[in-house]
Amino acid sequence: MGKKNKDKKKGKGAEKTALKTEKKLSNKLKKELKLKGEDDIEVVVAQIEKEEKKRQKVVDKVIDPPSRRLNFTFIAHPDKDQLIMFGGEFFDGQKTFVYNDLIFYNITNNTWNIVKAPGAPPPRCGHQMVATSANGGQLWVFGGEFTSPSQSQFYHYQDLWLYSISEKKWEKIIAPNGPSARSGHRMVLLKKKLFVFGGFHDNLRSYRYFNDVHIFDLEKYEWKKLDVGGIAPSPRSGCVMLPIQDGRILIYGGYSKENIKKDEDKGLVHSDSFLLQPDKNDPTGEKWKWIHKKIGGTYISPRCSMSSTISSSNSIGYCYGGVFDVEDEEEDLDSQFFNDCCLLDTDKMQWKIMQPTGGKSKTKPIEDIEVQDVEMPLEIPTPKEVSNDGVFTVTVGPAIHTSSATKTQDEKVLLFQPCPRINCGLAIRKGTLYLYGGMFEQGEKQITLNDFYSIDIKKFNEWKTIIEDKNSELSWIGSDSEDEEDGESSDSEDSDSEEED
Repeated sequence: MGKKNKDKKKGKGAEKTALKTEKKLSNKLKKELKLKGEDDIEVVVAQIEKEEKKRQKVVDKVIDPPSRRLNFTFIAHPDKDQLIMFGGEFFDGQKTFVYNDLIFYNITNNTWNIVKAPGAPPPRCGHQMVATSANGGQLWVFGGEFTSPSQSQFYHYQDLWLYSISEKKWEKIIAPNGPSARSGHRMVLLKKKLFVFGGFHDNLRSYRYFNDVHIFDLEKYEWKKLDVGGIAPSPRSGCVMLPIQDGRILIYGGYSKENIKKDEDKGLVHSDSFLLQPDKNDPTGEKWKWIHKKIGGTYISPRCSMSSTISSSNSIGYCYGGVFDVEDEEEDLDSQFFNDCCLLDTDKMQWKIMQPTGGKSKTKPIEDIEVQDVEMPLEIPTPKEVSNDGVFTVTVGPAIHTSSATKTQDEKVLLFQPCPRINCGLAIRKGTLYLYGGMFEQGEKQITLNDFYSIDIKKFNEWKTIIEDKNSELSWIGSDSEDEEDGESSDSEDSDSEEED
C-alpha cells in the first residue's frame, strides 16, 4: 500500500513539473509574440470564426484566377461542370498567408467565382475536403492547420464543416469522439461515410504522427474510431489514399519523422502500400483489417508530397510530382522535385508512368520491384535537365523515365509537361485531369505557383495550358539572411511542414 502511494506522489510531482514547464514556455512565447506584434494564435482563430458568424449576406462574384498557393483542396463538383477550391497557403519568404477562400471554376465558361457565405471556417491548409450530391450538393471539410505570419505559431484543427452548395451556407458540425487535431491527414468518401486516416500534429515543441482511422456517418452524424485488425501502416502524413469501387481503401506512401537524439530528427519517406478492407468474419460490418499489398508495374522512385485523385469511371488513381532530398558532397540537402504523372491501376494494382506523346498514349511496365521505405536524405542518381527558360529549370528524375517521346531512333521530341512541384491541386471531371498550383524550390527560394493545366486522361496526348504562370519568381520577397553571401537558409524547417501536408 505504501509503495502504491509513493508512486502516486511521484506521478503528481511529474505532472506538476510538466505543467510548470509548459507554463514557462507559454510565457516565453507570449513575450516573443509581443515583440513580433502577433497575438496568440488560438485567440486569432477564435476571433476569425466569430467574425465569420456575423456575416449575413452571401457574396458570389466573378474574380480573376486565384492567388498562388499550395496545400489547398481542389475537387470536382459532384453534379456540375465545375471545380471547387478551398483554403491553402502561400509563403513569400517573409510572411505566410493562409486562406479560407471558397472558389468555383466554371469549366465551360473558363471563369472563377468566389463565394463568401455566412459562418465560414477559419483559414486553413493541409486539410481535406470531399463532395457529395446529397441535398443539392455538399462539401465536407475536416482538420488542417493555421500558421501565424512569422511561422512561429501553428494551430491544428479538429473541426468538421458542412457547406450546402444549393443554400450557400456553412455549418460547423458538433459531434463527439472525432479525430484529434491534425493536418496532413487524408479523407475519402465511401458508402455515405467519411474515412479519415493519418496526419500529424506539430506545435514546434513536440510532434506526433498518426495511423488511426476514424469514420463519420453522413446519415447519423456520428464519429467512430474504427476497430482495425492486422498490421497497420506506420504513422504518417501526406500519403495517397484512394477509395476503390469494391469498397476497399488503398493507402500508399507518405512521410514521417522521428527523433534520433536531442534536437535531431530523421525524415522517412514511405513507399509501402496497404489495403483497408471490411473483415469478412465480422457479421456486424463494423470491423476492418489492414492487408499489406505489393503494387507491381512500373518502378516509382521514392518521393513524398505528390498529389492524387481517382477517376470513378476507370478506377485509375492519378498522382503528380513529389520531392526527395538529395545530400551533396558537402552534406547539404538539395530537394529534387518531380514532374511525372504516375497512374495507379487499382484493379490490377499496378503503377504506370504516363508520358504525353502527341498521339495515343503508351506505357510499358517493367519488372516488379518492391520498394522499401527510405530515410531522407538518400543519394540517388542526378536528374537530367530538360528545359531551362531562365525562370523555370525543369528536371526529370530520378525516375527511370524521361519526359520525352521517341519519334524515331535518332530524333526525340520534347513535349510540354507542367514543371516539377509538390502539393498541387488535382481533380478529374468528365475524362479530363486538371492541375493547379503547388510549390517547388529554386535554391533558397520557395516558388509557389498559380498555373493551371488540363489533359485528356483517355488520350493523354498533350497538356493544355489554361493559365500560364509568368511571374512566380517575382512573388518571392525573401529574408534578409538570403542577401548575405554564403548565408544559411532560414526556411529548412518550413519544408518539412509542406512535405507532410
